This record gives sequence, structure tokens and C-alpha cells, in this order.
Amino acid sequence: MQVLSRQLHKGAIQTGKTVLEKYSYDRTSQMSLPQAVIKAHSEVEVQSILRSANENMIPVVTRGAGSSLTGAVVPITRGIVLDVSDMDKFSVVKQDSVVIAEPGVKTSVLQSAVEAKGLFYPPDPASLEFSTIGGNIATNAGGARAVKYGVTRDYVRGLTVVLPDGQILNLGGRYHKNSTGYQLMHLIIGSEGTLGVITKSVLRLIPLPPYTNTLRVMFRSVETTSEAVTGIFEKGFNPNTIELMDRVSLEIVANDLDFNLSEEHNAMIIIECDGTDKTQVDQDLGTIAALMQQKGASEVVIAKTEKERHIIWNARRSVSDALAKSAPNKLVEDIVVPRSKIPVLVQEVRGIAEAHGLAIALFGHAGDGNLHPNFLFDLKNPNEIQKVEKASKEIFELAINLGGTLSGEHGIGTVKRQFLEDAVGTNVLDLMRSVKKLFDPNNILNPQKIFPVENGKQDKAGFLSDLPFNSEYNDIVE
Repeated sequence: MQVLSRQLHKGAIQTGKTVLEKYSYDRTSQMSLPQAVIKAHSEVEVQSILRSANENMIPVVTRGAGSSLTGAVVPITRGIVLDVSDMDKFSVVKQDSVVIAEPGVKTSVLQSAVEAKGLFYPPDPASLEFSTIGGNIATNAGGARAVKYGVTRDYVRGLTVVLPDGQILNLGGRYHKNSTGYQLMHLIIGSEGTLGVITKSVLRLIPLPPYTNTLRVMFRSVETTSEAVTGIFEKGFNPNTIELMDRVSLEIVANDLDFNLSEEHNAMIIIECDGTDKTQVDQDLGTIAALMQQKGASEVVIAKTEKERHIIWNARRSVSDALAKSAPNKLVEDIVVPRSKIPVLVQEVRGIAEAHGLAIALFGHAGDGNLHPNFLFDLKNPNEIQKVEKASKEIFELAINLGGTLSGEHGIGTVKRQFLEDAVGTNVLDLMRSVKKLFDPNNILNPQKIFPVENGKQDKAGFLSDLPFNSEYNDIVE
């Protein structure tokens, strides 16, 4: 560390207990103290840190805001936490419709800056106020607008990546088309910091839609709601957002925000349309509203002002924090299925919750089949942990059997690693391991993430109880 400290800015290496504790957890309640935290301010510093760590076989976990929901940034093998949050410079190149950004740029800051220039960066993870572009790329983050605009992967045009031995890869660029050899850039996107450290990205921008409006629809049953969602697309509409909340979610948010929730309202969807023509957007939203009434909606409200839009969105934006306050602990899952399978998925998840006597709040991005079952439980109660483990396994199997997979936008981290082979198959898993070894032969980058533990004690039956959870933490955000 002494040799490395001479190559870095003053105070870059921190080993104090308070600092180590701050970097020991993410939003899963897992906790493991690193041996040191190193804050990098430049690509050159990232190179020096990785070279030294690689030569000395020290694990490195790269971290931005620490907002992972899968344990991806918890240093479970200790080692170094490489904090890139201070690498937060960016520049908009309007003539090329791109923004060039360092990994520590906050998503919301970047979005506001490009929108001020009449441009649009659509990916909008729920954590956008504090999550970083580097973390978004590392997990291939999505968000509410993914149903129309796609996820982070669809907006990455170029990456600069530092490998463990200090080599720099320049992948892609400011151009918008590329059919030149293997697209290695796409291996980095979604790799959760296991292949290299992103130091720069080139992100595609599109024209900012000048008009957006929002519709709130209440239903008497969540099953009817999910059937109504599929009906929107059958009629040829393409909203930018279709968000679902079930009764459990609505009750908890209503209690937290102190508003009245009618007994007949057991599910809610928020539908949003945008475009260049106000008349067309209003017409589409009106037609969708009429369709929802035909599908059995118990209440339909179209926002008339920006204030009303904010009120509609407030319940959805508040759900994660409200759920965190409602129970000692929560586990956020991230399954995705073909859109046509949403009604079956919703019904089966309700059955699993009832069978195990668990509170499972279900909400998420119904428009693209990506829903978030949230388990509300107590890590201090072994019986509840066992129930959550069994129910999670059944929900993962359900998603796969419906033609879906384990994650639509959060990634695998530690909490889903023992199920990866079920989702991708043995031959694909073996190929993934080969890619990992090629990029990171000494396995220093985020070890024990994504891949099932080999010859370890963690298995599918006890995937929660064998992780370094700390029951004192519950959905902590810096």
C-alpha cells in the first residue's frame, strides 16, 4: 500500500473503521468490511490501483453510489473497494448526439444537463437521483421508460475500460453504427465489475419529446390489471411507461403517505405517453383510458397539470422507501417474463406468498414484463429466512418456466448466483467462466459475484442464510 500511495493523490487510501463500514454494504443488508477504500480521480490512478492489486492478488470491488440491490458491491472477499464516484466529469457533443461521461456522473445530473440542450437520455432507474452512469452500465440498468426506449445497453456507443493488468481497451466510439469484429463492449455492459473498470463512456442521445402526459388506472384485482396491460399493446399503442402496483404495495404506501385507499382498489397501473404532437399524445391517452374502462377499471384519472402528474407518480416513487420502513428487512427481486405471461406470473406469485405465509409486495415495469417481488421479513427470524429462501427459489423457477429469466435490470450479484446455471444452462455458464478468466486471469475483480460458488457451502436451499447479512441494516442509501 505504501508504494501505491506514492502514485495516488494525497489521502486516496483510507483504512479507518468508519470509512470501511460506510463501504461495507449496499441495499441488500449484506455487510462485509473491506481492508481499504481507495478513491480514484483519474484513469491513470485506476491503472495504478489495478496493476498493484493484480500483482499482489488483492480483490477489487469497484463502487459508485453503492445502490446495488443484489450484493454486487459488497466486498465479501474483503480486499479493496475502488471508489470512482469522484470521476464525475461529462461533456455533451450535440452535433453527434452523444454525451461523454466518466463513471461517477449521477444519472439525474446527466439527464438534466442533456435535457437543457433539447436532448434526451431515456434510461431512468428508480435510483437515478443517486446512482451513477458507471453502475448503470455495469448492471445494464433499466427503469420505467424501458418499455418504449430500451435499457442502458441500447444507449452505450463506446467504453474505455481498464483491465486488471492495467491495459486500456477503447471499445466503440462516437459513431452510431459499428460492425467491426467482435462487439467486446457488450460483454462489459452488465458484467457487474467482474471483467474491467469503466473509466469513460460514450452515450447515445435522442431528441427530447416535448410533450408527456400521465394516466392512473385503478382495478379491483391485480390479475385484471395485468390482462389490461397486454390489451394496450394488442391495440397497437406504445406508451413510454406502464407501471404496476399491487394491493400490498398500495396499502403500505398509503399508510406511509397518509392518504385514503378505497377497499375496491386492489391494483394500480400508471401509463404515460410522450411525443412531438400534443394532440396525438392526448388522443392516445384518452383512447387507452377508454380501453381500461372496457377492461374493468374501477377508476381512471388523466392528469391535467404537471402537479397532477406529480401526485400520480408520488405513490410509485415512494414505494421502495415505504416498503423498507414497513418491515425489519426486505429482499428486492427482479424477474422478467414475456409480456404475455404477466397475468400468469402475477397469479402464481400471489399463490406462492399465500402458501408460505409471506408478505410479498409486487410492483414494477409491467409494460416490459419486468416485475419486482419484494419480500418483507426479519433476518433475525430463522423461520422467516427459510420461507423467503423457498419462496424465492419457486419464483425464480416460475420465471424461467414461463420463458423468462432471473433479472431484467438489477443483475445477479451474490443473491442470485446459485441460480444462474438454471437460467442460462451449463454450456453457457462454462463459456461465461472462460470469458471471465480471459479478462481477469487472477480473479481479482469482484470475485464470488455472478457465478455460482464452486466447492463452497452456499447452495440454493440456503442462499440467504449463508451470505454476510447484517440484520441491523435495512435498505441503506448514502
